[in-house]
Amino acid sequence: MSMFSRRSFLSVPAALAAGGAMAQFRVDITGVGATQFPIAIAPFRGEAGWTQQVSAIVRADLERSGQFRSVDAGGAALDESARPTPAEWRGRGADALAVGSVSKLADGRVDVRFRLWDTVRGQDLGGQAYAVVEADMRLVAHRIADYIYEKITGEKGVFATRIAYVTKAAQRHTLWVADSDGEAAQVALASAEPIISPAWSPGGAELAYVSFETRKPVVYSQEIATGKRRPIAAFKGSNSAPAWSPDGSQMVVVLTRDGLSQLYGLSRSGEGLKRLTNSPGIDTEPVFSADGKSIYFVSDRGGSPQIYRMPAGGGSAERITFNGSYNVSPAVSPDGRWLTFITRNGGGAFRVQLMELASGTVTTISDTRDDESPSFAPNSRLILYATRAQGRDVLMTTTLDGKIKATLLSNRGDVREPVWGPFSR
Repeated sequence: MSMFSRRSFLSVPAALAAGGAMAQFRVDITGVGATQFPIAIAPFRGEAGWTQQVSAIVRADLERSGQFRSVDAGGAALDESARPTPAEWRGRGADALAVGSVSKLADGRVDVRFRLWDTVRGQDLGGQAYAVVEADMRLVAHRIADYIYEKITGEKGVFATRIAYVTKAAQRHTLWVADSDGEAAQVALASAEPIISPAWSPGGAELAYVSFETRKPVVYSQEIATGKRRPIAAFKGSNSAPAWSPDGSQMVVVLTRDGLSQLYGLSRSGEGLKRLTNSPGIDTEPVFSADGKSIYFVSDRGGSPQIYRMPAGGGSAERITFNGSYNVSPAVSPDGRWLTFITRNGGGAFRVQLMELASGTVTTISDTRDDESPSFAPNSRLILYATRAQGRDVLMTTTLDGKIKATLLSNRGDVREPVWGPFSR
């Protein structure tokens, strides 16, 4: 838990429960990127009778990435076996075309097939076929979007990855695990007491978090697949802000066992406790660098909350942020190039910042006033954060240049502390 959090979020489990798979978010996409690849996603043959419209999910994923612009496919009745006329689709302004089909197999499963075409060169860019239960149709759509994203951009897509976030509705706090677009959410934990600071393990198999169920903050780690959990840090005083090392073998937590909040290292099993900082101020919100050699954290040792960096095993700390008197919530991109964090400007607005670590150049990439908890997508191309829009707490994604944003509006109450999971599934 951050001592510098802009929100007081104190009020976690008892139970693992299955969440509904109904649509829980509405996605509004705003902005236009400098260069967006024009692609047509034709309605998949046979998808109309299913609850999940595969082509619509693929289209929404690609648009949300900021790298693609949808071209109207009209009423084109094409499936993966058709050979489209490239000139026709170029005439519509599409440089690529995705076609496919959805059908029911004899055993009750769903057969989903698709093919991607380069309409400029007239090339078949390949396709895939899936036989899944109906509940997995959303995941298949995300994987199709990932295939398309990688074929066109040369980089891995993140649509089949997951996010975690916390909601508060009345006096009920819930930790959710969901698709990257916020849909198909499942309850990981629910409680009348607060749940804060979720953190994914590097492989995506576990989620660490802080629970107040015993009336004091304790750090737990929970297996996503089974719901089995174990306490990591339950020392005297406050236990908070868990962070995983990139190899998953170590964690850093924030403890008050010896007085003020300080950083401590320990193994993933909670053993081998070692104090890492010994400052006269409050040290909190640790996060490892992408190579695992350093830890970024927030401290007010200089008089105001700023972000510092020190060796992962402890040692002297170097101040990283210098613009403004309030910089918190650091997150490092998986490729190691970027640091995102929250700053409070002179007008009292909390906004997402992006720092290029090599140069130290900082830019503001959000235009809202109440931002918190930024987190990178595993391909380092998008940032997920919580903010306020239309009078409600919402999740938002943004491209690194801030030009294209997608607002995920939830019907589950206030949405907070999002964190994007790694490549895992």
